[in-house]
Amino acid sequence: MPEKPHTPWTKTDMTVNSYLSVRASNAILSNEEKDSINRSIATLKTRLNLHFGANLSSQFRFGSSTRGTILPRRMDSHSDIDYMIVFAEGGYTPQTYLNRLRSFVEKYYSSSDVKQSSPTIVLELNHIKFDLVPALTGSWGDYQIPNGPNAWQTTNPNDFNSKLSEKNTGNHNLIKPTIRLMKFWNANNSYVFDSYLLEKWIVEQYYYLISNQRDYLFETFDKLQIPTDTQWRKDRVERAKTIIKDTREFEVDGYPYLAESEVKKLIAA
Repeated sequence: MPEKPHTPWTKTDMTVNSYLSVRASNAILSNEEKDSINRSIATLKTRLNLHFGANLSSQFRFGSSTRGTILPRRMDSHSDIDYMIVFAEGGYTPQTYLNRLRSFVEKYYSSSDVKQSSPTIVLELNHIKFDLVPALTGSWGDYQIPNGPNAWQTTNPNDFNSKLSEKNTGNHNLIKPTIRLMKFWNANNSYVFDSYLLEKWIVEQYYYLISNQRDYLFETFDKLQIPTDTQWRKDRVERAKTIIKDTREFEVDGYPYLAESEVKKLIAA
């Protein structure tokens, strides 16, 4: 913990909460990024229809980009757009549809980076990465997506979107910005946690008697269990908890400038 000065810092406009609020607000896609992504999606949709025609039932974006929790690539190099491609004809293994998608992207995006990362085909463009997910329509308005090359699993991406929106509304609209800050910390720490599972876990937590960005973020770290499977993951989480402990001590002792400097070790400027 840094040494405290003899006299408390008196500048009142520098607070941990204001700093974190600004960082959370900045952790969203710019209008330019959104426009670029929308153009790429429009092109992708046109090419998919041209290539597959009536063999497609539907196609749509899902995931963090539809929930408002996607980070700009400058904050998370793994940021991507999840895009579901629903085939009209069933009866084949997931790998069959993955192969069809791979052939498609190799034909229309020959100069781009393409790879399979089950259950998706990853298409990496200059400005964004797409995870193309083949799917079949389920029996109850849900979808079947690959669970490995030979098995299917059921999903309904809209269910989590609704749950997140409800949670965010009931918590001063601070759940989504908290998720963005946590995902930024996670990305800066070699992805201690799976991004989607971290987001899902946050939505499952309960927050009482708090109403600002600082408290939501700090309480989220308080609730975070220290991993025991690998030392590096354990070290990352323990360090985060220590930073928060030191930040709180600076605040209590009347050193908001040092508190802000300390929290920047957690959420970088």
